[in-house]
Amino acid sequence: MLIHDDKLETLARQVLAIEAAAITQLATRIDDRFVRACRLMLNCPGRIVVLGIGKSGHVGGKIAATLASTGTPAFFVHPAEASHGDMGMITAQDVVVALSNSGETDEILTLLPLIKRLGVPLIALTGNPDSTLGKAADVHVDVSVPQEACPLGLAPTSSTTATLAMGDALAVALLEARGFTAEDFARSHPGGRLGRRLLLLVDDVMHTGEQMPCSASDDLLKDALLEMSRKGLGTTVVVDREERVLGVFTDGDLRRALDRQVDVRCARVAEVMTRNCKTIAPGTLAAEALRMMQQYKINALPVVTSIGKLVGVLNVHDLLRAGVL
Repeated sequence: MLIHDDKLETLARQVLAIEAAAITQLATRIDDRFVRACRLMLNCPGRIVVLGIGKSGHVGGKIAATLASTGTPAFFVHPAEASHGDMGMITAQDVVVALSNSGETDEILTLLPLIKRLGVPLIALTGNPDSTLGKAADVHVDVSVPQEACPLGLAPTSSTTATLAMGDALAVALLEARGFTAEDFARSHPGGRLGRRLLLLVDDVMHTGEQMPCSASDDLLKDALLEMSRKGLGTTVVVDREERVLGVFTDGDLRRALDRQVDVRCARVAEVMTRNCKTIAPGTLAAEALRMMQQYKINALPVVTSIGKLVGVLNVHDLLRAGVL
């Protein structure tokens, strides 16, 4: 069967319109039941256990993952597996969130007596408040939709989207209630870009020891140039005998020296270095180092202790390689 391109576009827009309308209607159901569900989850001394099967199971896995990554410990349990041993994963300290559009999913209903026997609070997200699951729940959150986006009215589309959106609403409400911060989020995502930005320190990426480009104040300018070239960071840090930072000599300082016709063969680096240079302390976030470099339009920073001693040198390329940008 051939179908025209325009028809494909029309069908896609219809699906999006139907699902958008379903989500919009959810806003009218944010009431005391939603608040009670949040309170149960906030006061949970254990973990949030999410149940669902089929498409609701896929949505449940995502809801559990979102909760866990935003400060609410949670995990997903497959209802069929729970009937064959995994019920032992649920303790009396937990809260169960069960997902079922019909509210009559056999695999979940089988677990209701066990959940009740444990005395575990049960939150149900269904499309039917009068269903067996809806009536058994301590709190029922209505996620019903006027219609599925599937033209046959069979494939879960709008209903799963609405459930997913309500799960996000619960997770974000709990995030705010817990005072969950970007730093907390980064600890849950150490491999992500935000994690790198918020957890990586200058100490993790700076050059130290023999890798540091370093010159004495009475070094000849030509020797400072060789040091800068050997270390490949576009700068050399000028220090005194106690390794306290006096200034930096950079590519820009070299261009300015040549413009003034300074004799690079006999001039001392102290004559052309930048004094009162920008520095950063060890233990500072790498993201702050990047912010300073961007603000002051510099490509390198000496890492300096509180008494002014040089302990490392940081280059903007180090930050780029570390994924801080």
